[in-house]
Amino acid sequence: MSNALTIDYSAPVRGRDDPVLDTRVIPAKFVPDEFFGHQPAGRETLPNPLPLLENLTTCVIEILAGARDLNQIARWVTDDVYRNLLKRVVISARARRAKGQAVSLPTFSIGSTSVCEPRDGVIEAVVIVRGRARTRAVAIRLEGLDRRWRATTISVL
Repeated sequence: MSNALTIDYSAPVRGRDDPVLDTRVIPAKFVPDEFFGHQPAGRETLPNPLPLLENLTTCVIEILAGARDLNQIARWVTDDVYRNLLKRVVISARARRAKGQAVSLPTFSIGSTSVCEPRDGVIEAVVIVRGRARTRAVAIRLEGLDRRWRATTISVL
C-alpha cells in the first residue's frame, strides 16, 4: 500500500527510565493497516440499511443548506466523502453569502428509495428527495466496515 504507515521495529527498544533496560531487536516491519484498518463485514452482521439511508439523505440535504454541521455525520462516512461534502459546504456557504441569503432549514420529504446489493456487504441506493422548488436524487453507496455501515460515496444530483 502506498499510503500505509510503516513502522520499523529494527531499532532497539529501550525502557523509559533506563535507556539500556531493554535492547530487544524486532527485525520485522509492521504495517498497521494490514491488521488494524477497516475490516469488511458481511450482510448478516450488519443492520438494516434503510433507516441509515434515509437519515443520511436528510442530514446531507440539511448540511448543504447550512442548517446542520458536517461533523454530525463524520462517524458514518469515509474520509473521502467527508472531504467532498466539506468542499460543497464551503461552496454553498459562499453562494449564500454572495446572494445575501440567510441559513434556513429546508422543507422536503423523502420519496422512494431504490436499493441494490452488488455484492455481500455493499449497498447502492438512490433516495428521492422532494422539496418545494425541485426534486433531487441522492445516490449513496454503503459498505459494511467494522460491523457497521459506512458511506463510501454520496452524490447529490
